[in-house]
Amino acid sequence: MTVIDIPGSKSVTARALFLAAAAEGTTTLLRPLVSDDTEGFAEGLTALGYAVRREPDAWYVEGRPGGPGTDTAEVHCRDGATTARFLPALAATGRGTYRFDASAQMRRRPLGPLTTALRGLGVDLRHGAREGHHPLTVHAGGVRGGALTLDAGQSSQYLTALLLLGPLTAEGLDITVTDLVSEPYVEITLAMMRDFGAEVRRQGRTYSVAPTGYRARTYAVEPDASTASYFFAAAALEPGRSVTVPGLGTGALQGDLAFTGVLRRMGADVTVGAAGTTVRSTGTLRGLTVNMRDISDTMPTLAAIAPFADGPVRIEDVANTRVKECDRLDACAGNLRRLGITVRTGPDWIEIHPGTPTGPATIATHGDHRIAMSFAVTGLRTPGITFDDPGCVKKTFPRFHQVFAAFRGAAPDLA
Repeated sequence: MTVIDIPGSKSVTARALFLAAAAEGTTTLLRPLVSDDTEGFAEGLTALGYAVRREPDAWYVEGRPGGPGTDTAEVHCRDGATTARFLPALAATGRGTYRFDASAQMRRRPLGPLTTALRGLGVDLRHGAREGHHPLTVHAGGVRGGALTLDAGQSSQYLTALLLLGPLTAEGLDITVTDLVSEPYVEITLAMMRDFGAEVRRQGRTYSVAPTGYRARTYAVEPDASTASYFFAAAALEPGRSVTVPGLGTGALQGDLAFTGVLRRMGADVTVGAAGTTVRSTGTLRGLTVNMRDISDTMPTLAAIAPFADGPVRIEDVANTRVKECDRLDACAGNLRRLGITVRTGPDWIEIHPGTPTGPATIATHGDHRIAMSFAVTGLRTPGITFDDPGCVKKTFPRFHQVFAAFRGAAPDLA
């Protein structure tokens, strides 16, 4: 059995940084993810006047419940969607003018439903170029709160940003959601807010957040379930393989651990315990039809192993993957076709037929870390796969290629 220590969750680290910055007191974050996205988030906090001290195994954040510690700042969000969506909401709680910009990739990704909601709460927010996209400027004067309606059908991060904001408003927030994708990520947000002292209730499609503020604490970041999916998929794919990821078990916050349930349906042996999760190959991968709306970040992982199933794999209700770091549906389809696999796609689905991928081939990553890491798994059974931008994995797992190469070279289990 191979034991893989997965880096900390990007989603949990980003939320923890926001909560720590907004809390009364100094928060200690244990084992946070160290990657381009999370370092960009921490640097954004620093630019806004928050004190963040980073050590190898822990980050320390001095909270400022009243908002940023400076009245003017320029924040570059890099490629980070959590940075680009969460920090403008945090900045709105202060007093000053805060300018946000991002990479060309992040500038293309939508922001409109969030900024419309913030404007509805009275925040003076202006886009610098294209409406609904970065760059933007927040002229902050605190947020009173109130009731609003939100469409989070493109990204649950719009809802998360507003939920995180709620305890920092003068009157609290009532958010009614008309559509919601990736709902398990919202559950992460709610659980973490409560851990930091917030009071949040949900009744149907309405979330009510009291103006309680947050309290500092010591918080341990669990391993990243989306990153773990590549190793779980590799274990399911290769006869004689098994992988255990410690720290991701029955009490895990992250919904993407449900990807192991998809692997179980395909024939893998999956054990989820209190201390971690183990996936073993049974030598069989069955085709299936699966709705991945709630775990869409793992769609490319499934697409990458789908050709090795004994029947078609159809992934449905993943329209939101078209507005991620790239159009992931088209990226997966294009790379699989490059490998000689028959693929069909629609507005929110992809269907992949069984076949033997042929190399050598260069995978077009489109600068997307999840495309690179997913097709590394395909490479286990396809000699000659290379990547046009292998370094894009720095977004969430800078050492991915080294760790995956060590896994690849490990002897399979013989028992």
